[in-house]
Amino acid sequence: MRKILVGIKRVVDHAVRIHVAADGSGVNLDGVKMSINPFDEIALEEGLRIRERSEADEVIVASIGSSDCHQQLRTALALGADRAVHIDLPDPEPLNVARALLWLVRREDPLLVLLGKQSIDGDNAQTGPMLAGLWGRPQACNASQIIISGDSATVSREVDAGIETLEIDLPGVVSADLRLNSPRFVRLPEMIKARRKPIETVSSAALEIDATPQFRLIRTSPAPQRSPGERVSNTAELYAKLCERGLL
Repeated sequence: MRKILVGIKRVVDHAVRIHVAADGSGVNLDGVKMSINPFDEIALEEGLRIRERSEADEVIVASIGSSDCHQQLRTALALGADRAVHIDLPDPEPLNVARALLWLVRREDPLLVLLGKQSIDGDNAQTGPMLAGLWGRPQACNASQIIISGDSATVSREVDAGIETLEIDLPGVVSADLRLNSPRFVRLPEMIKARRKPIETVSSAALEIDATPQFRLIRTSPAPQRSPGERVSNTAELYAKLCERGLL
């Protein structure tokens, strides 16, 4: 069976205004709406489209974190994913996420692993390349088009000079950019059905990996306030201001 594995992450919804906790311990999540990471949602949509073109038989979604991510897994099931897997590994760093996905890859033997190019909270963009490196398989990042042809995939991505096109052997890892597609909306009847669908939970002990954090968060602080702009009346005054600030 030709499988596509899609990794999704639970993040603060992109439309929510972020506030730092008063004690500087991180972002204040009290009462904040959580959603699927937007780039991961695009990756899921692409997996569903590949299956709908009969180029794959099954789409599996996986999320790594606490049990709170069940909400996002059920949304993925409502959107059309066939199976959902929750790997119980709270607060994982990118390397441990890649290791957990590698465990699942070895079990499921997928044709293609689709991920978002980055998460909108950490912005690390590390998981895809790390997974490909650990797996020993090709990767293509920031995809704006994916064409599956037998045992290979042609991936286009936007670069400064235009469009770069790569061909990789499958199985492999591809990360999705914004222009890859426009995700579909979840329908209420499908969301109700998804509540009854099973979600497989894998314990961190089953992974047999060292999940000890390599980094320690010292403090989170809000971005400094920008100083107000100055209005100038002519080009000469603008030039003088720029010279005064050492910018010219």
